[in-house]
Amino acid sequence: MATTELTTEAFQQTLEDSEILFIDFWAEWCGPCKQFGPVYEQVSEEHPEITFAKVDTEAERELAAAAKISSIPTLMAFREKVLVFSQPGALNAEQLTQVVTAVKDLDMAEVHKQIAEQEQSSEA
Repeated sequence: MATTELTTEAFQQTLEDSEILFIDFWAEWCGPCKQFGPVYEQVSEEHPEITFAKVDTEAERELAAAAKISSIPTLMAFREKVLVFSQPGALNAEQLTQVVTAVKDLDMAEVHKQIAEQEQSSEA
């Protein structure tokens, strides 16, 4: 599946519908974003089972603000609606493929357990 443009209105539904969701926050004027774009597109073609989305931070300022984007490009990955990766900066194809593999290989039972433990300790 090719990348899709993600809007504020579509964000929640896309998150709900995707077991794994990668989001590239970018802008037209951003040089590193333009370098990363084709890499992101290429890797998305290699992983049709994953949702790859792009957010134009100029057009979707509210969504970029909600995601606390302070530098672009920023790549975020969600698995089972949990943010499991967030990093600014352009990656090459090999690095992005490593991130995709790492996200796919996560033990989500362990991730959910750690989140529950953090929530309990913050309530105490």
